[in-house]
Amino acid sequence: MLNPFKYLYGPVQSWRLGRSMGIDPLSLKHKVCNMDCVYCQLGPTLSQESQNKSPALSDESQRRTFVLTSDILNEVGMLDPDEQFDCLTISGRGEPTLAENLGGIIAGIKAIRKEKIAVITNSSLLWREDVRQELMKADMVLAKLDALDQDSFNRVDRPAAGVSFGDVLQGLWKFRRGYKGYFSLDVMLVETSVDFARGMFVLAKSLEPDHVHLNTPLRDSPVKPLSRYEMALVRTSFEDLPVTTVYDEESGHFLWNDPAIVRRHGRPRHSLT
Repeated sequence: MLNPFKYLYGPVQSWRLGRSMGIDPLSLKHKVCNMDCVYCQLGPTLSQESQNKSPALSDESQRRTFVLTSDILNEVGMLDPDEQFDCLTISGRGEPTLAENLGGIIAGIKAIRKEKIAVITNSSLLWREDVRQELMKADMVLAKLDALDQDSFNRVDRPAAGVSFGDVLQGLWKFRRGYKGYFSLDVMLVETSVDFARGMFVLAKSLEPDHVHLNTPLRDSPVKPLSRYEMALVRTSFEDLPVTTVYDEESGHFLWNDPAIVRRHGRPRHSLT
């Protein structure tokens, strides 16, 4: 059967969110992000020059409309009303808060679907009042915290010029103080981050998350994932917080033959440690 969707993908069985239907508010051929994380399963973030001055990346932190709100809502309206999901997840091929119509998308979906709406963000724009207010409309926000300071932020997340760890941390604190929904921290762990895991725990605890998800790149990535043993050691650093690791609840059937899903999630590794 021909996939009727251009901006929706799935459903996928997420280890964090259950049965999730993905929504991509970016949907360009290339990834749209203001970070170039060492582990990203979508490949490198291309610069303005390598995209031949693409307007999408002329300023890596400039918000704009990539997909019309009406186009996304039309596809959401095409979903079978009898088919239920644990949540509808706004993520996609890059950083969803770069979509300046994110708030309108969330509000529009709430008007036509009953499921909870989750947003997965790299936390880079939470220092902005407009972004925080738009995310307040979501039922669940999964925010990234991969670093301890600017040095580790540069090494692991490799932000675009002007994106500072101080702004990320301040944005997380401000958002957490005002947000009433489910707030979790997503921590992607690679070999270089093990040394500062205890420091990340201290930061995470100060944010009082509802949950912490410890992840490691189990899909194709330029860096190796931590082994189960290494992840278990890191988990001990987060012992005072509610924690789930990707090895505790690995993803189920992911429809890896579906190009729409692979485009937004990458491919699984052929062998895992």
